[in-house]
Amino acid sequence: MNTPGSAVPPAARDKLLFTPGPLTTSSGVKEAMLHDAGSWHWEFNTKVKHIRERLLALAGVRQDQGWECVLLQGSGTFGVESVFQTCVPPDGKVAVLSNGAYGERMVLMLQHARIPHVILRTQEDTPNDAQALDDALTQDPSITHVAVVHCETTTGILNDIAAVGAVARRHGKTYVVDAMSSFGAVPIDFEAVGLDFLISSANKCVEGVPGFSFVLCRRARLLASEGWARNLSMNLLDQLKGFEKNGQFRYTPPTHAILAFERALDELDLEGGVAGRAARYRRNHEVLLAGMRRLGFQSYLPAGVQSYIITSFLFPKDPRFTFAEFYKRVAEKGYILYPGKISQADTFRIGNIGRLFESDLRSVVYAIGEAIEEMGIQP
Repeated sequence: MNTPGSAVPPAARDKLLFTPGPLTTSSGVKEAMLHDAGSWHWEFNTKVKHIRERLLALAGVRQDQGWECVLLQGSGTFGVESVFQTCVPPDGKVAVLSNGAYGERMVLMLQHARIPHVILRTQEDTPNDAQALDDALTQDPSITHVAVVHCETTTGILNDIAAVGAVARRHGKTYVVDAMSSFGAVPIDFEAVGLDFLISSANKCVEGVPGFSFVLCRRARLLASEGWARNLSMNLLDQLKGFEKNGQFRYTPPTHAILAFERALDELDLEGGVAGRAARYRRNHEVLLAGMRRLGFQSYLPAGVQSYIITSFLFPKDPRFTFAEFYKRVAEKGYILYPGKISQADTFRIGNIGRLFESDLRSVVYAIGEAIEEMGIQP
């Protein structure tokens, strides 16, 4: 951790990542990767089994309640695409609720897979519209699946997955949630929300490193997809069968990422699970927002829909401000920010997940203050 008010971290340490992942990890997570593991060896396969069980426990569900956890090599995008590629029937149709880049990425996945779909868009500062979904499902009974992004890190907006889930359940549709940047730090009641498939990845709120995604799903929904898969390596059902047969990934597993994730889960438990991590991230967000406001920056989203995962800030109106120069100056002080991704406004983003603490947020705000002073900027 940094000393509050200091903009310069120790020279030997990596720059701190204020992004939604990959993110800053603990020394323990890094050290876990200093070992090699045999991908077929029973010790490694036992670790994989335990990780699958621990993720179900973290979600508050169990195998004997009909839930499964499937790990898949690749980023979170691979995980989401594997659900579409495997679990939408040949005559299926997906309703995507989109208010950002990751909802639009779902649309691209469906287009490439040639899966029929309908898009229900809201503005980037507006949550998903459950009533619009209700209307669409009433008018088009051919829709079989509903897909949403929980925390849309395009802006940092937190969508109401319970409201959307209630509509999907009432119409008897399969419900898919991209919880990439929320699982592990935002409480989710799987049964109350009506989830069928939830996807997240190792390098987000559990604070592991990139290398694999995971899908938490109702076993019956996944088993029903027999014969539907459009893709070999992303066949989620075959990967489940592989784990059940011999405990192994079908193809080369991300061994070092698995070792790091095991340690990350230990650290999450020590912090108090989802509730403990949520409390730290929430405090990080409060410190960040107060500090940026003192510097004169305005956040893009209204407070009522803003998550504590990542925050978008509007560019200063001063014509001398350029993000490239601002980013460079802050990076030179030891802090990595995130470019904006909003089509409606010029913004940049600051995440506060990962191995970051209140003092780190105070330090990055201090560095930002120094950077804009050096640039002669008035936010």
